[in-house]
Amino acid sequence: MPELDLQPHHDGSALYVANQRPKLGDKLKIRIRIHNSIGKLKQVLIRQSESGQAVFSPALKPLVHRHGWDWYEGLLAISNPEVNYRFFLETTSGESFWLNATGLHELDQPDRDDFRINVHNNAPKWATGGVLYQVMPDRFSRSTKADDREVPAWAEPKTWNSAVKTRGTGVNEQYFGGDLKGIEDRLAHLKKVGVTILQLTPFFPADSSHRLDATSFDQVDSVLGGNAALASLVSKAHDAGIKVIGDLNLNHSADTHEWFTAAFKKPTALESEFYYFSEGNESYDSSRASNTQPKFNWGSEEIRKRLVEGKASIIARGLKAPFQLDGWRVAAAGAIGKNRMDDYNREVVNLVRETMNSSNPDTLLIGDFGSDSAVYAQGDNFSAILSFANFTKPTWLWLWNTKQNKEESQIGFGRKAISGDQFRQTHNCQSGTTPWHLRMHALNALDTYETGRFKTFAISGAQRVAVGLQFTFPGIPHVYAGDELGLDAETGQGSRTPMPWNAERETDPQMIETYAKLSQLRKHHRALAEGSMRWLYSSDEAIAFVRESKTESVLVIASRGRDRKLQFSRDAISGAEGARNLFGNGLLRVVGGKIRYDAAELDLQIWRLPSAVR
Repeated sequence: MPELDLQPHHDGSALYVANQRPKLGDKLKIRIRIHNSIGKLKQVLIRQSESGQAVFSPALKPLVHRHGWDWYEGLLAISNPEVNYRFFLETTSGESFWLNATGLHELDQPDRDDFRINVHNNAPKWATGGVLYQVMPDRFSRSTKADDREVPAWAEPKTWNSAVKTRGTGVNEQYFGGDLKGIEDRLAHLKKVGVTILQLTPFFPADSSHRLDATSFDQVDSVLGGNAALASLVSKAHDAGIKVIGDLNLNHSADTHEWFTAAFKKPTALESEFYYFSEGNESYDSSRASNTQPKFNWGSEEIRKRLVEGKASIIARGLKAPFQLDGWRVAAAGAIGKNRMDDYNREVVNLVRETMNSSNPDTLLIGDFGSDSAVYAQGDNFSAILSFANFTKPTWLWLWNTKQNKEESQIGFGRKAISGDQFRQTHNCQSGTTPWHLRMHALNALDTYETGRFKTFAISGAQRVAVGLQFTFPGIPHVYAGDELGLDAETGQGSRTPMPWNAERETDPQMIETYAKLSQLRKHHRALAEGSMRWLYSSDEAIAFVRESKTESVLVIASRGRDRKLQFSRDAISGAEGARNLFGNGLLRVVGGKIRYDAAELDLQIWRLPSAVR
């Protein structure tokens, strides 16, 4: 079997799939590149699913030869809305191989690991190549208007420089008074970081600072400035070229929500059907066994109308004037509508997408899964996903500091300090089978407002390497406010420490420049936004991959520890002699038929190269 750098390659990018938005009945031109080191080929075929049966294509035809690679082209019929496929390669010497979304194999593979393509690409063009920045309003910035507002009854008021309680009771009642006008006042900071998408955590009235336990959906929380403040923030953000995404919890409400209180102990109330009540509406099912978070019953037609279905729903109202949000993030996306025998998940999420399409089709729907999203998301409803499985966890585990004895609950149990090759394998397994249009809009998060900070758990100095990967992997970099300042935190509550605008806390002044520079690279090099991803090298301490488009290639090398043996074939990439370093100032060496780089400890390098097809 060929070495990693010369293995056959295909993915769903435009370099290999000509039509990125196919329709039912289309016949797509599909390409695969195969290096001649595999031996002389007898045939190359596509095996695809067609109405539940396996079908082989006619033999693919050689298209062009470049740098030791033969490019083959064939046709893939979009005979169903969702199609999975893999390649069969047979040499004249009798060897055969299968290429699927997880890599090259000598034995036949299960359908679950096939490449996937479908007719569901509804991601707005403005999201491709974007940089998303997540803000928790209470902890981001406090405007002068905040002083005039009454502190909510649930809250324990804090000053901006107060220490944040990070564990135990009372953590969610800490109130620092950040508001929507405060975010508006800091839009220049977002522009400096390179942000194109602002994602707000929940802004509806609630009984906590995180507002995942809404008490109403009829208005924006007055302590954040109310409806007018949200409308103003979105308008000013749009003027600055920044889209704004809202956050809606469709899994549960607070037990003080107006719908719940209307039905508690009142079986005849209309809202009684909104929840899973029993025993005369005195008992009810809750999310994660918390009695304060009663779970929605999506079997109710009325709750569907109020929240997700039609022009009067909360989903639709957020996308229209006066707010004009550019999309929604849906928390606990895999849990929505699921309770014992009930499973309304797909119905509900499809309704959300239909309502968004009717209100404004040029909007982004983000599904937050935390763990693996593959069984839920194929792009027919969610146009972007946040899944820790594909990027967050492998990045944390590769760069984990084994000298500290800490655990992060969202990252979970298991092996720490995995090898670079295990990093590669994990990412391939979690991302490869995702349709390309969804993979391009996967949110690559180092952390969120529900996790500790990556920096706190990683090898000292590793954040620069991790951010480099965040901005060069397929997907959308997901930056949580404060990452760009190099803040530390052991828990999700600690991550909610207010932004230190006036040096209230220690920061890393060099980190913001790293984010700003990498944002500019993504903006000016479309291969990082849309290009294919091909692995070239992986060892215990280093990884190397290339992002390729029709106009350019971008080579990325990252290392955890020193790797003096990092090399790959000269044929693996084109034009290495003239490689232009974009980040890190490293030099590639071309020695005979090899390209070599002496990777230093905690190193990240990015180079621009010519196109692979020229």
